[in-house]
Amino acid sequence: MPLTVLSDSDIRSLLFSLNREDVLSLQENLAEALHEYSTGTQETTGCCHSNQPQRISIPATNNQTTLFMPASTSTSRGIKIATLATTSEPKHNGSLASIQSTTSTASTASSNATSNPTAPATPASQMSNLSLAPSTGTNTSIASSPSTSPRGSLTLLTASGQPYGFLAAAELTAFRTALAATMIFNRRDTVHTIAVFGAGAQALWHIRLALLLRGPEIHHVHIINRNFARAHQLMTDIYTTPAWEHLRKPNDKIDFSIVSNEYGEYNRLVKEHVRRSDVIFCCTPSTMPLFPPEYLTSTEGRRKGRYVSAIGSYRQHMIELHPDILRQAVAPEHKHHHHKHAQKGGVIVVDSLSACMEEAGEIKQANLTPEQLVEIGELLMVKKASMKEIAEGGEGEVGLRKWLQGGNVIYKSVGLGLMDICVGEDLVMLSRERGVGKTVEGF
Repeated sequence: MPLTVLSDSDIRSLLFSLNREDVLSLQENLAEALHEYSTGTQETTGCCHSNQPQRISIPATNNQTTLFMPASTSTSRGIKIATLATTSEPKHNGSLASIQSTTSTASTASSNATSNPTAPATPASQMSNLSLAPSTGTNTSIASSPSTSPRGSLTLLTASGQPYGFLAAAELTAFRTALAATMIFNRRDTVHTIAVFGAGAQALWHIRLALLLRGPEIHHVHIINRNFARAHQLMTDIYTTPAWEHLRKPNDKIDFSIVSNEYGEYNRLVKEHVRRSDVIFCCTPSTMPLFPPEYLTSTEGRRKGRYVSAIGSYRQHMIELHPDILRQAVAPEHKHHHHKHAQKGGVIVVDSLSACMEEAGEIKQANLTPEQLVEIGELLMVKKASMKEIAEGGEGEVGLRKWLQGGNVIYKSVGLGLMDICVGEDLVMLSRERGVGKTVEGF
């Protein structure tokens, strides 16, 4: 059997060639695998929870950790081995509940189009709303930390143990995470305004998949990052490279902006963007909340339904969302209230109940119970059955549908080896069809 070898550049080239139909097909396959993970048994599927061993973590020098993530599907076995920099536990006094907005400054640059690679500007290459006053402090929620992009590989074998794929891990990990996170996003009624925390590979793939899936409906994308230069480079790539041209040109309404804690009025701008957002993608390995909870938990913050995805934190001391946001999301509804607010589901959506209960900082620090979580694989298939019922003339799960499409939905992911295997399988097939990568015959 031939062995397909895909480098990060091979995978990036392949992924950038995907169209909307390709992405929807990959999402459908991943959703099916996650459904089998949540509901299957060893007698019915190789994707079931019982066939996914717990990952192993081995500490290394220089604050590095190597993860070994074995997994299986009905057709493949495999293991991802990835080494990444670890983030140290924050040193602060007091509880998270006492955290308030810190005094910080920011920069913002807004643009509809640009041909100038040195400035993400308006069509006239002008910077707007940009303060050049130096920062007087650093926002602790997005303070500088080592890069946590994984370096490693994914090995794929057939069910009988024959190796058939060897893939670099970095680009694959960022893509499969965004692929899962945009499943619920693609079902939302309104996605006009998106706030993205982070400007690395995870942020890139969340933005790109959002544009592929719902591009004509998106009007504003706000990139919020501690480092202006990195966010500036991401925006420059979006506006100047051919790989993004087919996504930016058909939508003349879309506007990108950068908010950085290096200059300007950071707190005011973040509050404004969070409050106005329909979708919030959190893509940072933060050890402190990215914004104060009252931005979403106050009466004003609850008026609007939002989809909030938090995928950047994956250890108990790491946290992107303040625990109060999760606690409010699962709290019982009061029968009598005087303020209008968006519907909530009473649960947090997770990729894996057991993994998030063990590893997710937000879940642990909010003291949530398993009954307050629901796995996305189970939820999406209930939604699929509901839509089928509607197509056949029934009402479907009206409450569930309204919540997923327009209510306040929080998705928390720490990552599963199953995701790597499932998406890796599909990428190997696509690479062979499109002539990407290298092939070792008779391996």
